Amino acid sequence: MTKFLLSLHVLAAVLAIGPVTVAASMFPKALRAAHAGPGDGDARSNLRLLHRICRVYGTVGVAVPVFGFATAGSLGVLGSAWLITSILLTAAAAGLLVLWILPGQDSALTALRADDTAAGPAVTARLAMLTGVFNLLWATVTVLMIVRPGSTTGA
Repeated sequence: MTKFLLSLHVLAAVLAIGPVTVAASMFPKALRAAHAGPGDGDARSNLRLLHRICRVYGTVGVAVPVFGFATAGSLGVLGSAWLITSILLTAAAAGLLVLWILPGQDSALTALRADDTAAGPAVTARLAMLTGVFNLLWATVTVLMIVRPGSTTGA
């Protein structure tokens, strides 16, 4: 059962978190392109698509910690420092996505629809920075899941 849960956990991470990290990373560049060509409908469509990917796959990404907790419980490692650190980093990444990245993308799309280009570079830079931190958090969690310092499970 542990291998099955671990497989679901890894698949959920790859299929849900992967698209969010890619789409969120692409959003600032697409936003720059949309600001460079204000009448470019394709650029705006790309932004809406990237934002939708972030929203939908971010919601599906809830499965990652659910399967993670189930796997950790079956392995008996719920109290391990590496797991607690991973949980905290995952919560930070989720908070960053929900509280700053998605609302920032929403605001950028709203401003673009209103042809408000005044805040364009600042918003784009902020989103790029937040997305970089989001991706770094997930990369750190991934490394912790693989290395698992102090783990005694042998798995």
